[in-house]
Amino acid sequence: MKATTKTRRALVTGGAGFLGSHLCDGLLGDGYAVIAADNLVTGRLVNIDHLRNDSRFEFVEQDVCRPGEWGALEYVFHFASPASPVDYAEHGIETLRVGSYGTFEALETALRCGAKFMMASTSECYGDPLVHPQTETYWGNVNPIGPRSVYDEAKRFSEAVTMAYHRYHGVDTRILRIFNTYGPRMQINDGRVIPNFMWQALRGENLTVYGDGSQTRSFCYVSDEVDGILRLARVVEHDPVNIGNPAEFSILECARKVIATTESRSQIKFEPLPQDDPKQRCPDISKAKRLLGWDPKVDLESGLNLSLEYFRKAVAEREQPA
Repeated sequence: MKATTKTRRALVTGGAGFLGSHLCDGLLGDGYAVIAADNLVTGRLVNIDHLRNDSRFEFVEQDVCRPGEWGALEYVFHFASPASPVDYAEHGIETLRVGSYGTFEALETALRCGAKFMMASTSECYGDPLVHPQTETYWGNVNPIGPRSVYDEAKRFSEAVTMAYHRYHGVDTRILRIFNTYGPRMQINDGRVIPNFMWQALRGENLTVYGDGSQTRSFCYVSDEVDGILRLARVVEHDPVNIGNPAEFSILECARKVIATTESRSQIKFEPLPQDDPKQRCPDISKAKRLLGWDPKVDLESGLNLSLEYFRKAVAEREQPA
């Protein structure tokens, strides 16, 4: 049965974050009223400033590990978590809490409301993969006690809790495995590949490449990612689905593309590879193509150009004297 206008409400935890705020935009564009909940540990109000005058949008500053009163909801999107290496290194305990208590609380909300539920998982569930490209049926190669484990294991646990609520309580759940996503609203210093390279290139610094740069990543522009998320929300599928761009680039190739896009004179410097850094990361999106009719449209060069003005402005703001 099609939802009525009164029940077309969605809760987005982590709604002031990079991806969460773009998801709020997409849901509003689809005609939903949206509540964004965020404790602002890593989320930023500037990401949702453009929504403040939209009567269908509400921001609530709240730790989503604690109970909330949200009213009637059609969807709960659980996107709350530190997601960058810098953030989860600094906020390791908070990352584990939101992946456990926060996931339980979000699922309890969906259960009470009879709402559909989507959990934002990650390609980090595959760890340093021994299978390439990564399919949803691959169980991964994760170090459970390494420095990245606070994020990797939090997301793996969240997936287990989500499936348990589906099996034991009948919650209509979805699990989204996100691969490297980039675009406007990323924090310029968040430790992920493209913001780091943009920051260094736009400041004329040498770009830091770890190891020999042969390790690979697949970069999905944020508009493609949100399109995949919304398509997944509309279908009934309880097992994980990869949403990412399967075009694979070495880190060294990515550095060179950023230098070209920014027209920087930066060179490349090499540093030792961090512990447990994945050597390959590329999604098999056969399931998303079949199930959702989804295929990313924005290639890396186009996405970097679409992001350039945002990163220029972000660098300029950071360099202004206090």
